[in-house]
Amino acid sequence: MTDDLSLRPGGPADVNAVLRLLDDATAWLVARGRTGQWGSEPASTDPRRTAQADAWANGDGLWLAQLGQRPVGALVVGSATDYVPPATEPELYVNLLVTDRAHAGHGIGGRLLAHAADLARERGVDLLRVDCYAGSDGALVRWYERQGFTRTEPFTVKRPGREPWPGQVLARRLG
Repeated sequence: MTDDLSLRPGGPADVNAVLRLLDDATAWLVARGRTGQWGSEPASTDPRRTAQADAWANGDGLWLAQLGQRPVGALVVGSATDYVPPATEPELYVNLLVTDRAHAGHGIGGRLLAHAADLARERGVDLLRVDCYAGSDGALVRWYERQGFTRTEPFTVKRPGREPWPGQVLARRLG
C-alpha cells in the first residue's frame, strides 16, 4: 500500500484533516480501553488541541501522507517540546505522528518517519528524536524501537487534577 502513498507539505487548509486523524486515533484507543495516551475526548472538542493543530498547520513542519486525496497520516517535525530533556547536539524532533487506524499495518507511520529522517539529513542533522506515551503496556515505545529508535530518557508530565503522563524520549542516529 505504501507504493500508492504520497507525501505532501501541509498548510492552513489541513487543520481539519489533522484533527480528524487525531479524533479517529483517540476513538480507536478508547475502544481498546487505552485512554492514558490522549484521554477519551476528541481532539476537535479540546481548545488546547485545536490550537495546537492550528499552529502545526500554520507552521512549516507539517507533512501529510495521502492515499488519493484522503489524508491517512500526519507528521510534524521541528524543535523538541519543553517537557523533554534538551538534546546536546542539533536535532530534528518529531512532534506528531498519527495515522489513520483504518490503514493500520500498512507502513504509513514508518514511511512518515523515513521522511522525517530524510528531512533531517537534508538539514545536515544526524539526530532524529521523538517522544511518546510510555504507559500501559509500552507497546508504542516498542513500535518506535522497531522503527530504528533507541530509548533515551524517560520523563513524566505532571497534569493538574489528572494522573501524571509517563513519556519516553527515543533517538535515532542518521549518520
